[in-house]
Amino acid sequence: MSEVRVQAGDFDLGRELARLREGDARVGAVVSFVGTVRDMNDGASVSEMELEHYPGMTERALEAIVAQAQERWPLYNALVIHRVGPLAPLEQIVLVAVSAAHRGEAFAACEFIIDYLKTDAPFWKKEQTPEGARWVDARISDDSAKAKWVNA
Repeated sequence: MSEVRVQAGDFDLGRELARLREGDARVGAVVSFVGTVRDMNDGASVSEMELEHYPGMTERALEAIVAQAQERWPLYNALVIHRVGPLAPLEQIVLVAVSAAHRGEAFAACEFIIDYLKTDAPFWKKEQTPEGARWVDARISDDSAKAKWVNA
């Protein structure tokens, strides 16, 4: 099973993780990553972040990333939830979670999915700062994180 959701509303982390392993006695590991909105970025205070996406294209991109992870590792389940719209500091942005028999493949797959999501999914971020609104540029560190998987 894999599931991708792009939504404005928040998600219940406990409920989502429980669903990921529900009734599957094979599961020995559930690994998750939750991204949240910070109140600072690049030295500026951030009062809000707005995420925009390209409906349809975004979901397909996320599904392709999850499929790549499932080809690399023996996963039982994978879940990606990404929020869009205006978000305040401390709010949850993204959940990436996977289940597998063992922790090694679960950790690797979760990291792979978030690394590819940061570079390959069509999301755009705009921050509200004291100096006004600004678009967030892609980060070299995200490209470097993705690059480690190319020959791995």
